[in-house]
Amino acid sequence: MRRRSVFGAPLLLAPACLPMAACSPANVLNALAPSGPVARSIPYGIGLRRSLDVYAPTAGRGPYRVVLFLYGGSWDSGDKRNYRFVGAALAALGFVVVIPDYRLYPEVRYPDFLLDCAQALLWTRRHAHEFGGDGRPPVVAGHSAGAYNAAMLTLDPRWLRRFGLQPRQDLGGLVGIAGPYDFLPLDTARLRDIFAPAAPLASSQPIMHVNGPAPAVLLLAGTADRTVRPGNTIRLAAALRAHGVPVQQRLYAGVDHYEIIGAFAAPLRFLAPTLRDMVDFMQSVAATG
Repeated sequence: MRRRSVFGAPLLLAPACLPMAACSPANVLNALAPSGPVARSIPYGIGLRRSLDVYAPTAGRGPYRVVLFLYGGSWDSGDKRNYRFVGAALAALGFVVVIPDYRLYPEVRYPDFLLDCAQALLWTRRHAHEFGGDGRPPVVAGHSAGAYNAAMLTLDPRWLRRFGLQPRQDLGGLVGIAGPYDFLPLDTARLRDIFAPAAPLASSQPIMHVNGPAPAVLLLAGTADRTVRPGNTIRLAAALRAHGVPVQQRLYAGVDHYEIIGAFAAPLRFLAPTLRDMVDFMQSVAATG
């Protein structure tokens, strides 16, 4: 049975996904993801939204490079359980992957979701070795709003400083996938409310915090993305280069906002080399770090 998903590609539906009403695109991709050890809903702070899942490799004993992956959802939606296809794909290639939930609007507004992500990083620094992590600073990666969160942790030291961390010492690199890094003026009432606490508003933009040395960066975007325009990636990459930050930029022709993250799943990897480029980058920074 074949259906067309929001990722723009035909998917073979696993029998476990029937009936069709249960088959969200994430459920389909998760059903097809590699199996492996997963530690679920480990608290990193107080409250239901402050827990995380850890995906560990099955082959060998490590130690393994660690990735903190932050999902998107416009800062008002998202669930770590929907990203098993990301965690499992990276774990199958030899990475320990931490995927946290974080508080969302309207429960919180800027910058509380950044503080949650920073606290998840603190947990990762303290505990990833228990799952085979190599003890080196993790790479922080994210898609969409999660890429924004990851970029802010990397470029604006205020958030990590609250937990005794520093970007250059506690992050091994940044991977931003289809992220909004320079998106003023805010074009919806919802976004204006989410970012209302920022004073000045420009301080909420990752591009405004490019002012010196930073960990190595990989920025990925699709040229057909109409949700987060690829100009965000192009402008941030240019700003980073101008300040001497090692940055790689990849623009995938004809790829949209959902295909670029869906391409982590084996059936959709023909859409974009998102997984391959991210792994190549993390291996390169591991070799030089």
